[in-house]
Amino acid sequence: MQVKLNEDLGLSRIIAGVMNWGIWGSDLSPEKVNSLIKNCIDLGITTFDHADIYGNYTTEKLFGEALNLGGIDRSQIQIITKCGIKMPCDNRPDIKIKSYNNSGAHIFESVKNSLENLGTDYIDLLLLHRPSPLLDPHVVADAFLRLKNQGKVKHFGVSNFEPVKFNMLYKSVPVITNQIEASVLNLDAFTNGILDNALSRGIKPMAWAPLGGGKLFQKSKDYEFVTQRARLKEVADKYGWTLDEMAYKFLLHHPSQILPVTGSSKIERIKVAVDAVADKITDEQWFEIWSASKGQDVA
Repeated sequence: MQVKLNEDLGLSRIIAGVMNWGIWGSDLSPEKVNSLIKNCIDLGITTFDHADIYGNYTTEKLFGEALNLGGIDRSQIQIITKCGIKMPCDNRPDIKIKSYNNSGAHIFESVKNSLENLGTDYIDLLLLHRPSPLLDPHVVADAFLRLKNQGKVKHFGVSNFEPVKFNMLYKSVPVITNQIEASVLNLDAFTNGILDNALSRGIKPMAWAPLGGGKLFQKSKDYEFVTQRARLKEVADKYGWTLDEMAYKFLLHHPSQILPVTGSSKIERIKVAVDAVADKITDEQWFEIWSASKGQDVA
């Protein structure tokens, strides 16, 4: 199932996040990444989410090497990548401090590197990874327009933008999505105006860390979190759901049509998200999950 972000771009309802496919996670070989991409496509997942910094600037190249092994039609998949964070690491010895850079020069250099590493002629969707306090919307708009005219990037969006910054940029350039953190463990986007702003503009957002970055399943000595998870598990058990099934259903139910970005490199874990699309929940069930997360009923 695809969701149209605009007239020209459709993304799969579930997006495969690749951050943990490389050295930041499972450290898969190109052959295993190639197989995982094909398995995702078989499940109906055609959209893959990157950022230039993932794997200390190595995961895009890993993905490109996997594509080069063949058996994957580039025109049938959508590649998302992000830029705007400068991160010190061995692969970038010239970077001395972690910072945000939304300048035209940095955007152009990042896209050049991403295209080379991914082994592709174009990026389907480029996101600014974080809003810089020094962001100039006119500079970004100019860079985006030039990249589009050159055919290097087809569409643009942002990530982690609150409404004020989003709207400021939206006035200058057609950004079509906002990738934000949202989950049963992080409800901020439901109340701070981010999702309301998306709805008002007809923007379909994406959600990273839909399972709380794996925290939903991690051992913890934090009493408050342990009790929160116990409340959530009680709701899941009531309906015969696993915790991750419930977490995906919660996000998918929102009227803004949130597109969850999975974080796993295991196809069976990714499949849970796909299966959750078909099994709808009611508004009452959604509020049961909300109340369990908050530890109290709505006022």
